[in-house]
Amino acid sequence: MKDELKKKDEQKLDEMQQEIDEASAEAETEEVEGQDDAEAAEAAETEASDEAQQLEKLTADLKEKEERVLRLQADFENFRRRTAKEKEELSAVVTQGILKDMLPLLDNFERAMAAEAKDGEAFQKGVEMIFTQFGEVLKKNGLEKIETEGQKFDPNFHQAVMRVQNEELEDDDIAQELQKGYMVKGRVIRPSMVQVVAN
Repeated sequence: MKDELKKKDEQKLDEMQQEIDEASAEAETEEVEGQDDAEAAEAAETEASDEAQQLEKLTADLKEKEERVLRLQADFENFRRRTAKEKEELSAVVTQGILKDMLPLLDNFERAMAAEAKDGEAFQKGVEMIFTQFGEVLKKNGLEKIETEGQKFDPNFHQAVMRVQNEELEDDDIAQELQKGYMVKGRVIRPSMVQVVAN
């Protein structure tokens, strides 16, 4: 019986020791978890701080880029206005130049109209001189006649208003010019009206 009591006491002692060990283990686990929680909280706080700084930086970058875009838009608008104004001024200067070149023609026409109409031959000669002077003024300002004689039909320079048969010429040759065409510095301002051969 003494042995039984001793055994029971030992068993109780073992159970108590086991409970103590379990309690110690739990306490250690809680302590470690507490440390982990503190470290996790600290890490989360650091991460939140980093994210806040990154967000601040991104917001500043975005604001800077928005301001840059607004400046570029304003610069472009100013450039567009300035270019339009320069075009208008250039157009006015070109027009003034052409009209200035034509003033002598106007003077000559006035002289011709004021002259007495007794001598028809002199009048005709005067008009021919004015016509020559007028052609020179236009040529000086870049006007060129589109050549049609001996040329093949080219829709870039000619406008076909009639098709005719002519055994002496090949297909698409220009048979006759009905109205002269003109270019200014390589750009067609009026195509030549022509008859085109179609055999």
